[in-house]
Amino acid sequence: MDTKRPVNLDLFQFKFPPMAILSITHRISGVVLFLWIPFFLYILHCSVDSPLTYIVLQHALQGFWMRLALWIGLSAVFFHLLSGIRHMAMDLGFWESVTESRWSAYATFVLGLVVILLLVVWIW
Repeated sequence: MDTKRPVNLDLFQFKFPPMAILSITHRISGVVLFLWIPFFLYILHCSVDSPLTYIVLQHALQGFWMRLALWIGLSAVFFHLLSGIRHMAMDLGFWESVTESRWSAYATFVLGLVVILLLVVWIW
C-alpha cells in the first residue's frame, strides 16, 4: 500500500474529548493500583504481624514519603472507583449521548478532584 498521506504522530497536537481523557486516566489509575498492591500488602502485613511492627508502621507513616505513597495509592483507588462507577452506569444505558457522556466525564473529574483534595486534608 503506497499512500502519500501525511502522518502526524505528535499526540500533543490532538484535542482529545473529555471522555477519552477520562478513559486514559482510568487506565493509568488501574496501573498505579496494580503497582501499589505490594506496598499495600506490606502495610497490611506490618499492621497485623505484631504490636511492635504496628507501632513501627505508625511511626513510619508519619514520614513524608510514606504519606505521599499512601496519598497516591488512595487517590488512585478512589478515582478508579468513581470512573468505574461511571463506566458501569454507561453499561447500564445511562449517559450514552455525547452531551451526557461529556457532562458525566466532567462530573467524574470534579468529584475525583474533590476526593483527592479531601485525602490531602485527611492524610496531612
